[in-house]
Formats: sequence, structure tokens, C-alpha cells
Amino acid sequence: MGILTNIVAAEEDEFASIGESLHPVDEWSGIERRGIDTAKIATLHCLLTGDELEEALSRYEPIYASIEDVLVLRLADEVLEKLAEFDEDALERVAEELAATEEFELEQWDADEVQDMVMALGELAQLAESQGQVLFVWMHPLQT
Repeated sequence: MGILTNIVAAEEDEFASIGESLHPVDEWSGIERRGIDTAKIATLHCLLTGDELEEALSRYEPIYASIEDVLVLRLADEVLEKLAEFDEDALERVAEELAATEEFELEQWDADEVQDMVMALGELAQLAESQGQVLFVWMHPLQT
């Protein structure tokens, strides 16, 4: 079973609306990718903050869960800040490191695909920061 993931910029109190949405990127600014799970979000968190994986994982408990198994997580503020402040070269380095992690290698993510995702996250983080918003991660299991 795969996961469809939308990462969107929204107001802090909109997490329930995001969780109830069938396709959040249609309603909020965001990106859509398949296969981004909590472990990948926590791995990105670790690369950006230097936190240990266990500590990062503990920060990504769902803030919304539906009976359809939709989960919504809130990206940590320091991750949003780093993504927003890093220039293109720094984001490229993060993407290279991320692509080399076990979480991304095991699922055979292409390095260009990881780079595209990290660049898009950087742009989204800048947008969110400029509008006083936060980033939410909406995950929906896909039937195979």
C-alpha cells in the first residue's frame, strides 16, 4: 500500500479542514508526492536541525486522524524556517543528503526526484513564512 501526500501552507487552525479535504492541494498552496511518510519527514527534520531520529519522530504525532486513515502532521517550525531561509545551493546539498538516506534509498527514489521535492518545499516554506502560515503534511493511504 502506498501513500499519497500533500504538503500545504495554511493557517495554524486549519488542520481539521485539511484532514477532511479530499485533495488539499486543490484548496491550499502546496505540493503533492507519493510515498512521503512520517519516517521521511522525520529524516528531513534531522538533516535540517541536527536532531536525533527518535526525537524527530516523536514530534510528528498526527494532529488529525480520520476514519479513512487520513493523517495530518504539522511540520516543525524550525524545519519551516530552515527550508525558507536556505538558498538554492544549500537546498541542493540537503536534497543530496536526503536522497542518500536509507528511507529514500530503500524505496529507490531518484536523486532528481528528491531534489525537485526539496526545492518545491523550499518555495512553499518561503510562501508560508511570508504569509504567517505553517506547513501541514496530509497523508492518505492508497489501495494497491
